[in-house]
Amino acid sequence: MLSKSQISFIKSLHQKKYRKEHGLFIVEGIKSIQEFFQSSYQIHTIFYNSEQYHLLPKLPANINLFEVKNAELEKISTLQTPQGFLALVHIPKNSKLELNALKNQFTLVLDGVQDPGNMGSIIRTADWFGFKNIICSPDCVEIYNPKTVQATMGSLARINIHEADLLSLLEINTIPVFGALLDGESIYKTQWGTEGLVILGNEGKGISAEVIKKINKPVTIPRVGAAESLNVAVSAAIFCAELVRVRN
Repeated sequence: MLSKSQISFIKSLHQKKYRKEHGLFIVEGIKSIQEFFQSSYQIHTIFYNSEQYHLLPKLPANINLFEVKNAELEKISTLQTPQGFLALVHIPKNSKLELNALKNQFTLVLDGVQDPGNMGSIIRTADWFGFKNIICSPDCVEIYNPKTVQATMGSLARINIHEADLLSLLEINTIPVFGALLDGESIYKTQWGTEGLVILGNEGKGISAEVIKKINKPVTIPRVGAAESLNVAVSAAIFCAELVRVRN
């Protein structure tokens, strides 16, 4: 049985402040937890419902296992309908972004993406298409937000996410900078080459004015209908699909 202090501690991790303070974030659902188990992430504790214990893979001895009742799981879960498993996972230390590692490939750069669902979908999409890195501006939604983690469906375990001041990064960057803009060249006619940073902007404001100045290859997804704009996660999927197509 979980104590009141344990419940309070886990519930505190629903908030960014305490995730940062304790260096832990929440992953829910056995499929997502398995993805982290098979990655470089370190799992601290797994809370599970006894009825679903048989779904657990063989775990190393350093992972704490804690059986809980459904009522307890409901108290600590971030979901309306808990999925039987909740894990606390260590937040890795920030790795230094090496610009040389971005050469000869395409990297998504997110400027102020705010919606957790969009962020999670972009990470999942990048994983699907084989992208290894995503760069986020400091004002992007936190990648360890429970809604973001849930939306990645475990893909967060395989993508390197870097936080960087975009203006500083673009000042020293030496590879082409593409940007998703309404007045750019058609994505289907763009000469992509073999490498580049692909910038996608905030849901409402798009790419910030200062960052736009650093873009040397504006690109647009041609509009056929009457919609004012595309969802940023959908745009990311179209860009990823096109980049994979032209490279193959």
